[in-house]
Amino acid sequence: MTDVQSRDARPPVHFRAAGVSLVIDLDAPVPSVLHWGADLGDLDAAALTALGLSSGVELTNNAPDVPRRLTLLPVERDMWSGTPALAGHLGGRRTSPRPVMVDDATLVTHSPDGGGTLEAEFTDEVTGLALFLLIRLTPQGLVQVRHRARRPADDPVDGETPYDLAGLTALMPLPPRATEILDFTGRWSRERQPQRLPVVDGSHHRHVRRGKPGADSPYVTLAGTTGFANRTGEVWGFHLAWSGDSHWRVERLAEGAGGSSSVIGGGEALRAGEVRLLPGQEYVSPDAFFAWSGRGLDGISERFHGYLRARASHPVRPRPVLVNTWEAVYFDHDLERLKALVDRAAQVGAERFVLDDGWFSGRRNDTTSLGDWQVDEGVWPQGLAPLADHVRTRGLEFGLWFEPEMISLDSRVAREHPEWILAPAQGEGSSMRQQYVLDLTDPAAFSYLLEAISGLVQRYRVAYVKWDHNRELHEAVSRSHGDTVAVSAQTRATYRLMDELRERCPGLEIESCSAGGSRVDLGILARTDRVWASDCIDPVERIMTDRWTSLLLPPELIGVHVGSSPAHTTSRRTDTTMRFAGALLGHTGVEWDLTSRDDEELRALTAFVAFQKSLRPVLARGRVVNADIPDPATTLRGVVDADGSRAVYVWARTVTSSAVLSGQVRFPGLDPARSYVVRIVDDFGLPSFPGREHSPWVRAALDGSLVLPGVALGTVGLPMPTLAAQQALVLELTAR
Repeated sequence: MTDVQSRDARPPVHFRAAGVSLVIDLDAPVPSVLHWGADLGDLDAAALTALGLSSGVELTNNAPDVPRRLTLLPVERDMWSGTPALAGHLGGRRTSPRPVMVDDATLVTHSPDGGGTLEAEFTDEVTGLALFLLIRLTPQGLVQVRHRARRPADDPVDGETPYDLAGLTALMPLPPRATEILDFTGRWSRERQPQRLPVVDGSHHRHVRRGKPGADSPYVTLAGTTGFANRTGEVWGFHLAWSGDSHWRVERLAEGAGGSSSVIGGGEALRAGEVRLLPGQEYVSPDAFFAWSGRGLDGISERFHGYLRARASHPVRPRPVLVNTWEAVYFDHDLERLKALVDRAAQVGAERFVLDDGWFSGRRNDTTSLGDWQVDEGVWPQGLAPLADHVRTRGLEFGLWFEPEMISLDSRVAREHPEWILAPAQGEGSSMRQQYVLDLTDPAAFSYLLEAISGLVQRYRVAYVKWDHNRELHEAVSRSHGDTVAVSAQTRATYRLMDELRERCPGLEIESCSAGGSRVDLGILARTDRVWASDCIDPVERIMTDRWTSLLLPPELIGVHVGSSPAHTTSRRTDTTMRFAGALLGHTGVEWDLTSRDDEELRALTAFVAFQKSLRPVLARGRVVNADIPDPATTLRGVVDADGSRAVYVWARTVTSSAVLSGQVRFPGLDPARSYVVRIVDDFGLPSFPGREHSPWVRAALDGSLVLPGVALGTVGLPMPTLAAQQALVLELTAR
């Protein structure tokens, strides 16, 4: 405690933004969070100093002789018995960090847009490391945390032995009223499935070891007050902006966490021997993002959506409606058939045409040729130019599928460069989806990919790359680097490949696809323009997948497609109205063989595309809202324009319910001071209503004559029609 007592006392730092306060105590060797949550208002120095008294806790029987303390770098020195922020060793030594803040290296900056940043440097006489902390409250009310560990170049203890870093973990405190956990699991074609459990003593720990987030990714880990829901309750959330291995946790100790009850957070999950710091080397953690909401889960979404939309790299032009060839033709690439599909795409109003897997050398099925990124001359004797030119002639952009990080053993590249396979020298081990991983940490492999892909993009004026990543990274060691583990390095190399490709090809858009939605995170989204949320286009399944994808991402970043019936992944048959409604609230596409559709289907699809285009300004700036409905078989999800002038809602039913009627359902997010014209959208068809006679309001909404106050719609609601199973109804509300 000598360090604490000898420091000059100073008031805590108070950052405020978007209804959030972050109060940080600096009067200790390492800063700690005194408050993260609702805005405390404009506190003066005296009030902040008084608040600082809450950083200590009482001494109880059979407890340490100094108060336990939870800091922003929690370690055992502070009597913290939970997961440490820093873990590692130097040859089995230097295992007990004791970081101390360097006063004259501490920088506090308040942003004129709201929020601010604390940057701190620490020395550590035990580990010998220099540690750095950045904690920022963004103008949208998110807390961003980044750690850095550096081995000094003049390390006097042992310059020959590497410091083996086991982890740098970001943790934030949770109050006792955070009693429930919500996170996610899933599988291929059923990603982001929610699971709830209580906060109990111990650690709810999720460890992702797939080399990517995976279909079962925790995605966003949340803790909240009892029964927190879409629009109610206090919620604290954590997301890791990282596309490799990761760990996530909510942890509660019997003695608490300083003045708090438990902690939430995580970081990159480093494999043994992955980060070994020699003098002069450093490791920078992925950014950890923490969000607080006093208005339920939709409040968490609003913060993440606002943050993403404020980025300089965020797509701002209307999201082009695209047609993708995968479920239309699979590997059956025929120029005339594809040109006919382009013509139909233009007819229905699409603006982008994406040629999916099967265009490159020898790729007639999924067992071969990954890595050989040259056009198959047997299928495309004149290259892709005849198709690409036809696409542009019809007024569409041309897009192309790649899977750059993967390699087939049956490929020219694998035969010529076996050292480029990310696998032990003793052998490749098991394949997954008939493929292996290409070692992007090998400079020659990296250079080959960059040249091959950028050359094709430039030659064919490719506007959009669908970037796939279908297998997990197991036994991911680099042969070219002496069989060293390379999951972290592979992830960073992928980022660099995307960054350099976009630098070479200005204006190129990239979609993050990973066996569907297995790589959805803010790390990959720093260099991509949308995600493919799932390979499942069945609208019944996608209702929940897309709802939870929008917890983190705004609609314009989520790829949603109209598919065929029966659905290719589930064999479920659905009406076109259901499929249209399911593809409305996002970056819309079509994955359907349009050349086999009749005139009636094409007219309906054309009307749907036109209506979706009219909504794009709302989707690009509006607030995503989700009604709280007791019946799990029904959902009401919508987007309300930022100024409250227009909104669109999708009322959907997946299965039947025990109740005969749905009853009154409130419409969230509307301006209570305005009145709204309520219109049931019938432009592209109506769902099946099993009832004998509509409610009077339904009849009025069908002819556009229903006008209701926003306060009534948001407080009382409407008795929603009882839909048949697997049906959806679209409603458009326009302020008078």
